[in-house]
Amino acid sequence: MKSRLMAEFDKIFGRDGSENIYFAPGRVNLIGEHTDYNGGHVFPCALTIGTYAVARKRSDDRLRFYSMNFEGLGVIESSIKSLEYKKEDDWTNYPKGVIWALMEKGYDIPYGMDILYFGNIPNGSGLSSSASIEVLTGFVCKDMFALDIDNVNIALTGQYSENNFNGVNCGIMDQFAIAMGKENRAIFLDTATLEYTYAPINLTGYKIVILNTNKKRGLGDSKYNERRSQCEEALKRLKTKLNINSLGELTEEEFEENRQLIGDEILEKRAKHAVYENRRTISAVQALKNNDIETFAMLINQSGDSLKNDYEVTGIELDTLVEEARKQTGVICARMTGAGFGGCAVSIVKNEAVDGAIEAIGKAYKEKIGYKADFYVVEIGNGPEKLS
Repeated sequence: MKSRLMAEFDKIFGRDGSENIYFAPGRVNLIGEHTDYNGGHVFPCALTIGTYAVARKRSDDRLRFYSMNFEGLGVIESSIKSLEYKKEDDWTNYPKGVIWALMEKGYDIPYGMDILYFGNIPNGSGLSSSASIEVLTGFVCKDMFALDIDNVNIALTGQYSENNFNGVNCGIMDQFAIAMGKENRAIFLDTATLEYTYAPINLTGYKIVILNTNKKRGLGDSKYNERRSQCEEALKRLKTKLNINSLGELTEEEFEENRQLIGDEILEKRAKHAVYENRRTISAVQALKNNDIETFAMLINQSGDSLKNDYEVTGIELDTLVEEARKQTGVICARMTGAGFGGCAVSIVKNEAVDGAIEAIGKAYKEKIGYKADFYVVEIGNGPEKLS
């Protein structure tokens, strides 16, 4: 991989020996979906697939970006002196946004860079290719310009850039999971306080299999922001009586006792998902600690049902993959993961059943949807690193 990346960098920008290679992972969230902006808990892990960058400092203010995933777009240029969102700059608005955010927060980035990116995360899949680019860019800047910033604040800067530069009201989960990933561990994160612990993922005899709908989904173009505003409105109505700052503070019983305050069926469903999903996540982590894989799997399935019925962020593609997966012998759970409206589902499958399940799910999906799904058997990996 390194030689391939360096050869491509040489072809695009030319080499002088000062280049370095970096990597940041993608992530998958095992449970705790659409809770991160509702003050709840999430349980993601970093993956061994992700985004690579070859980067070199320049002596002027120019930023030159190139992606091996979007070769047809060529080199897209900007300047550190005039960073602003431009639709025509396409994917580069993510790294541009991070550099802008770092400078907004007072970090000194005196020179531009030549950066080549390559990701083996499917774009638009819901495995956080955009957050991977954001964390990677922050990590590159930290190393290149000796910035005094830790990985938690790199994650927060990535979220800040996506909220304020790209206009997507994402929570902190994606960037945090990528920045703080640890091999064979998932991160039990309280998004209200950023308190976190690492939980061992002991799936002996099982594999995590990602099921990709191949339906592209852009967060900014989806109903993601609408769901967030619906939860904010539900919270506002609950606060007319309750002294709370987020839906994540409520137990299921407290929600049921006060749900009439919301006074709108759709808003009630959205808030119910946020409250119940948070409690499911807490229970799921405890089940893992107890080596109770059956309860863990049951909670993952309940999460998927809630995302379909209460939060309504699935669609026929995700529903088909999840329904077909759950029919297969050896698949103990399956649900959509990520923001929804396309992207991916996550499943846990007995080792001996993986190949047969993938074949059967793929066949049924293509017959119903008309195009194929992709499948990835993934491992849990570390956060960002410098490779050379």
